[in-house]
Amino acid sequence: MSLNRNEQMLCDYVVANADERHFWEEKVRARAKESQDRHAVAASLAEELWRYFEERSGVVEPFRGQALRDGLSRTSMRNLADLWLRQWAPIKTKAARTPTYDGY
Repeated sequence: MSLNRNEQMLCDYVVANADERHFWEEKVRARAKESQDRHAVAASLAEELWRYFEERSGVVEPFRGQALRDGLSRTSMRNLADLWLRQWAPIKTKAARTPTYDGY
């Protein structure tokens, strides 16, 4: 899966900061547990990731520098949301049942 420039920057930032990573891992897991609709979960996470990106752009480098240089036009965070859902809240598959025979 490829991430756009803003998604990659946000991903790198979260991975490099343990507190941020823990926060987002827990948020992703909680959201995935709340709903069976993974598409809806990914869409809502993408919106929240964009709001977080905007907030970070006001206070933290490299977000602030990029916002000053390129402006802060809305960018999709859907690929990052999907990636984190797959990494931190994978779908549990049911084990295949072995057929049992009663000797007949």
